[in-house]
Amino acid sequence: MPAASPTSARGRRATRPSGDDREAAILRTLEDMLTQRPFAEISVDDLAKGAGLSRPTFYFYFPSKDAVLVRLFARAITASGAEQQQQADAVTEPPQHGWQGGIYAFFDSLRPNRAVVLAGLAAMGSNAELRDMWTAFMTGWIDYTAALITREREQGAAPDTIPAHDLATALNLMNERVVIAAQGSHAPTLPERAALEALAHIWIASIYGGPSASV
Repeated sequence: MPAASPTSARGRRATRPSGDDREAAILRTLEDMLTQRPFAEISVDDLAKGAGLSRPTFYFYFPSKDAVLVRLFARAITASGAEQQQQADAVTEPPQHGWQGGIYAFFDSLRPNRAVVLAGLAAMGSNAELRDMWTAFMTGWIDYTAALITREREQGAAPDTIPAHDLATALNLMNERVVIAAQGSHAPTLPERAALEALAHIWIASIYGGPSASV
């Protein structure tokens, strides 16, 4: 039997994972582990072992476990923001349905990345990068909401009450707290369906209702 040529021998070797594959394995490992335990209980050694890498190899791709969480968190909220805006833009008649759809989309878009988002929010107190990222995300969504409220007022669909940006800020901060409580383990909280209905009611009443009584 003729000896195998160098080319054919090389062709039979298992393909070594690329840098992208190793990086993806680390990200996937943290994402999976966050569904089972808190981020604080996960170590670099856990991530390296779970990804099938040595500790030194892990550090070739990420400087710390926090950097892995930052990458996952950025991916999660980017996907969430895009889905929310698409939903709000898609439904315009009647306008109240657009707000309801946007709130529902907020829950729906976070649900697949629930563990990552909750871990990122919990770590914000000690991680300025996560905190700045969430601030930018919320600020962008507040500005977008304020523009929609202003548009409704200019078209005569909503009354001109408190400044649109103030209303948008309060409503979005309320969303943030209720969503985190409903999807996490905070108390007191509401079941998710009840939380969605309550938020939609408050948003629509606040945007399309008349001025509040003076305090």
